[in-house]
This record gives sequence, structure tokens and C-alpha cells, in this order.
Amino acid sequence: MTLANKRACVIGAGFGGMALAIRLQAAGVATTIVEARDKPGGCAYFWQRDGFVFDAGPTVITAPACLDELWGLTGHHMANDVELMPVSPFYRLNWPDGTNFDRYGDDAALRREIARIAPADLAGYDEFLRYSAHVYREGYQRLSNAPFPSFASMIKALPALTRHQAWRSIHAMASKYVKSEKLREALSFQTLLLGGNPMTASALYSLVHTMEQDGGVWWARGGTNRLAAAMARHFERLGGTIRLHDPVVQVETLGNRATGVHTQSGWHERFDAVASNADIMHTYRDLLGGTQRGKAYARSLARKRFSPSLFIVHFGIEGTWPGIPHHTVLFGPRYKGLLDDIYEYGVLPRDLAIYLHHPTVTDPSMAPPGKSTFYALVPVAHMGKLTVDWDQIGPLLERRVLDEVGRRLIPDIHDRIVTHFHYAPRHFALDLNAHLGSAFSLEPVLSQSAWLRGHNRDDAIGNFYLVGAGTHPGAGIPGVIGSAKVTAALMLEDMAQ
Repeated sequence: MTLANKRACVIGAGFGGMALAIRLQAAGVATTIVEARDKPGGCAYFWQRDGFVFDAGPTVITAPACLDELWGLTGHHMANDVELMPVSPFYRLNWPDGTNFDRYGDDAALRREIARIAPADLAGYDEFLRYSAHVYREGYQRLSNAPFPSFASMIKALPALTRHQAWRSIHAMASKYVKSEKLREALSFQTLLLGGNPMTASALYSLVHTMEQDGGVWWARGGTNRLAAAMARHFERLGGTIRLHDPVVQVETLGNRATGVHTQSGWHERFDAVASNADIMHTYRDLLGGTQRGKAYARSLARKRFSPSLFIVHFGIEGTWPGIPHHTVLFGPRYKGLLDDIYEYGVLPRDLAIYLHHPTVTDPSMAPPGKSTFYALVPVAHMGKLTVDWDQIGPLLERRVLDEVGRRLIPDIHDRIVTHFHYAPRHFALDLNAHLGSAFSLEPVLSQSAWLRGHNRDDAIGNFYLVGAGTHPGAGIPGVIGSAKVTAALMLEDMAQ
């Protein structure tokens, strides 16, 4: 039987699920995406309020070539469906003492910034950059697109991992090369945008620095949601089917094979292969909860470390702010202590580290004329560690976040607010079935990477697959798009047999 006679289902229309579905459909497999929410995008959801467009996230687009490849499979061009706009500086880092550090893609401009805050570290930065480039070639270009179907396959990667001291944390590796604590933070904080603690996430994540330097940082005109919509449009152009607003409630199995899916509305369809882009715990505990495999692997997952959650304040305000870059990180007075509170102790700290997203400085269409769209994101412990009533805590924390943004950037922020709302860990749990409200699935530590992460192809159910943040290589847009490439290769190989 040829691929033209095969049918596949992808559960979840997040970036990973849609990228997988595009690859399958482009190869001739009749593919259906089944999505619980009323719009495609998964985490890349959006809201429109009072003329403002609020992206749920993610907001940092890197490695655009991996996205363009999805259109290139069939001779199409991504630029015909969505416009990517360059962001410069990539982001601004701000510390409580008033120090700013702008991360530019231009090497000369970046070196001027380093010379301004840590002149003695220029040579060390060059060494870090060389290390990052080596890791990028080995860890991203080669290993992230390679499947790890067995423990033996991971053993084969050990020499490369050992050569690059993958057991060290990214902060420890940055500290090896530079002495300025501010520069160490500037070279390590990016793992927070992937759910990782800079103090424990592998030094391999230094590859993000080279990924940004080589490929730039981008924004999709109209919001990240427009990239999600473009992927959905391209998938349907190829003949694929998207079923929205109808959650899958069960993956049907017979013996060691997945045979179809059942949805909340009562819809049922049979497929030759099924892949899940849903939360990994939800997938095994709930969708496969009637199987021994689902129950056993859910117990195993419950013992693993899950990434923290996020608290996000969305707000639209009067005025335009050309002096506030698209991406700003407002560091608090502590770094390691704050991370320990979030990742280890599960407390709500008194101090805050805030990622401030300001898309209207790049793309004014995100707000009415003369107004600006923002969101302020704060990492918080997941609900397994931080057991608070978010209905009570949410409004208080929202006020604290806005007060801090006002104190450091927009003094009359409360007078300018037109509309605002917050998104808390319980929303991640309710809207996305995210285990413990985690925003990034399994925590990205070395002991939960590659084969030690959720497997792209299930070990027991031979035609059931995973795609997205919970499987190899991990979270972030390049990560989940890469997982789709790995999973598609396995699915196509299996279905061709």
C-alpha cells in the first residue's frame, strides 16, 4: 500500500502539530488535525479586545529557515502567507541599578555594548561565541533533527555531548568565559524562555546565541497568531483537514496499535497512524488512559520534573513608546536566588524578573492608532509546587507587575491603561490541559533530553507518535518545528512499509 492510501491524525494544532501535519500531507498522507480550541495555534492563541491584539505567546521567532522549509516542501513560499519583520535590538536587558544592555545581531554593535558594561570580558565573549557556534553545529544542526529511537542511539551521541561539556549548566559555561555577572546573565537567561533554569539547563543551550546571531530575531506582522494562521492555511491548501473546537477525548487502540480517535462531540474516525501534539501527561493519562501503556507511562511521567508556569499580564495603553524595544527583560535584584524560589522552593518571590513584550514598536497594527499593546510575563512555579488560589492571588500579582513596569519604564502606567487582563497557571491547565499548569512541558535538563524525553515514536504502541515540547528536541518554536521533522520521518518510514 502506498502513502497515498494512508490516513493520519494529529491531535493539537500547535506549531509542532501543524508542522507535522504539513510534512505528512506534503508527502501524500491524508492528514486530519483535531484541535480542542476554536482557533489553531495551541499556545500561540490570541485575543482581540478594545481594538488591541494580544498574543498568548510565543513572541520570539528565531531560525526562520525551519519554518520556510515547510512551504518549500511543495514549492511554495512562506512570504506569500505571512510577513516576518526583523526585530532590532533583539532585546534589551535592564537591571535595577539602571544598566541597560542591548543585544544586537550586528557584531560590531554587540561588541560595543559588551565593551560598555564589561570591557574586560571581550576576549572571553569571543571564546563563548566560538563554543556556542560549535554547539550550534553539533547540537542543533545535527542532533536536534536526528531521532533517538533507543538508548543505544543516545549513547552514540555521548562523545559529542562530552566534548561540549553538556553536563555543565549554561550559566556555569558562561561563567567559565566571562567574569561580569551581568554578562553571565545576558548569555544564559534565554533558557527561561524555554522553561529551563539557567543554573541547571545544559550548556548546550548556548547554541541559542549563535542561532540568534546567524538567523536573527523576527516578528510576524499581525502577531505570532498570524504565523499559526498561515501554517493552517498552507496545510489546508495542500488538502489537509482541520477540525476545530472539538477536543479529542480518547485515542482508540487495539492491541499494540492505535486505530482512531474519539472527540467530545461524538465524532469518531479511524486512522493508520495517530500523533499527539497535546500535553504529554494529558496524552498518556487521559487520551490513552484506558490502556496499560497509558497508565504505566503516566505514572513514569509523574516522577519527572516539569517546567515552571507563567503569569502574564496583558495590557493596552494610551500613547506610543518608541524608546521601549520590542523585547525587554527587567531583571530583579536577585538572579540565582529568584531562580531557586521558582524552580526549587515553589514560593512566590517578593522580587520579580519580568519579560516585557511590546509588539507595537515593530508593528503598530497590534493596537489602535496612538495606543500600544504590551504583555509582562513573570515565571512562577507550577501548581505542583506553588499551591495558591490564583483567583485571589492573580489580581494582587497583576498590580505588582504593573507597578514594577511603571516604576522602571512608564511612570503613569495606571492612568494610561485602556484594557488589561492576566493569564495564570490555572489557565494553562484549563485551556491547554497542561500538567500542573506547566508552560513548557518537561523541564529541559540533560536527564530529560533526547531519548530520556518523551519518545517521538511510542515504545509500545507502534503507530502512535509524539510531537511538540514534551518530546525531542524540546520547547520553543525551532524545537517543536524540529520535533515535527523527526516525527514525520519516523511516521513516513513506518507507513511506507
